[in-house]
Amino acid sequence: MEVIAHRVGAELRPDPARVVAKLFLPGEELHRAHSRASQVVQRVMSLAEDEAERLAAGLIRDFGGRHRDYPELLRRHASIVSAHVEEAHELTAARTLLLGATFTAEYATEDAALCNPSAVLGPDQSGLRAGQARLALSVRGIGEGHISSIGFCSAVVGPGAQWSFEPRPLPVCTAATTPARWRLAHLQAVLADQGHLDELAETVLHALPAEFESADLERALTEAHRDLLTRAGSAATVDLLRTVVSSAYNASFADDTDLGQRILSPSAEEESNGMEDARFTRFTDDDGTAEYRATYTAYDGRRIAPRLLISSDLRVFRAARLAGPAARNKGMALFPRKVGGKYLALCRSDGESTSLASSADGYVWDSPVLVQEPSAPWEMLQVGNCGPPIETSQGWLVLTHGVGPMRVYVMGTLLLDLDDPTRVVGYSRTPLLAPGPGEQDGYVPNVVYSCGAFLHDGLVWIPYGIDDSRIGVAYAPLAEVLADMSSVS
Repeated sequence: MEVIAHRVGAELRPDPARVVAKLFLPGEELHRAHSRASQVVQRVMSLAEDEAERLAAGLIRDFGGRHRDYPELLRRHASIVSAHVEEAHELTAARTLLLGATFTAEYATEDAALCNPSAVLGPDQSGLRAGQARLALSVRGIGEGHISSIGFCSAVVGPGAQWSFEPRPLPVCTAATTPARWRLAHLQAVLADQGHLDELAETVLHALPAEFESADLERALTEAHRDLLTRAGSAATVDLLRTVVSSAYNASFADDTDLGQRILSPSAEEESNGMEDARFTRFTDDDGTAEYRATYTAYDGRRIAPRLLISSDLRVFRAARLAGPAARNKGMALFPRKVGGKYLALCRSDGESTSLASSADGYVWDSPVLVQEPSAPWEMLQVGNCGPPIETSQGWLVLTHGVGPMRVYVMGTLLLDLDDPTRVVGYSRTPLLAPGPGEQDGYVPNVVYSCGAFLHDGLVWIPYGIDDSRIGVAYAPLAEVLADMSSVS
């Protein structure tokens, strides 16, 4: 299949050495299983002290270089199961480390696959030559159990048609998380999406301030009338309120971590089975301030939930649920600025077409307006975006993906009016990118897919996932992309 884009030799493959250390509770691997923590703790406590010291020293030797602040991590995990220790003073320093390690397991964040990158201008532009720019890329790492996390790396583009990935340092680091504040209107919209606004929920909402945190929710629940709390279904309402409110969190990495070390791993119940396909944009507000915003798909093993990340520096993030009629499917992509005073996003709310949604606050999204239906031969099954729109003098350039016969994914383009993005100005006649030689076999065959391209010096740079297995890079001159488009009268 003839395509417009040109591939370059740069490639990023999954690295099994990129591991995180996670809490492991034996017996609780399966939902509602019986914990075996008490028996395991007894075995650790029965060891002679010299044996505990020998084992702890070996753990530090073998794993200390694989994880940041490894001893502190082990002490934290030990504290979680310390209730099973009858005498706290029996936990010497060595035995504490051994106990923590017994309840810790390594998880390879991208051992199964690495794919679906999104590129934005990075926060660090130091040390570059004329014509170069440093990009920050988010990547989807897929590990054991098909659980996805959001990782990061950087690349330098230019001058001209040059791209080079920068090294991804080890060890990788997870974020420290804390609860985030909520706005009352946002919570009400999320509950409405869930179809769960019974009298208890309404009473709690009425008791909460306009902005609140989890402690305020607990206070409102305590003060609710007993007759509401004891009605059939009230326990489900209480559980839902707590689950939803706890799903918003702040995630921060240490100041001295490199972008390539950072991993955002599931930290809320609704993303327990994965954080998929982050689409980052560098959003500029009306006052000229810029911040990074991304949508991503959370998955809990049964349902998906569109979510939002906001960060000023890609080190500290706020994660929250999106709500409203447009936030009910995968693949939302945010515009890099407001249009007509509103936040805009592309979405695929019907599962097969591209629509445009608007929001007054960036969290609650109105009913979408249809923009593009499948029409090209490579779009027979569905069409959607391949990342946030790119602003050009001709209009909003949207990279699209189409799914056709044999479930082959092909990338195309769409051009939307700058002032009225519901109006299609043009669409690609020739595919931008399609699976080429050596790109048909992988974790998910016959797929090329991107979550965000970047325009630099007249070239549209497209980092893309290959068969949901690895990442390649291509570019296309903007002039050629625009010239190939069929205009829409």
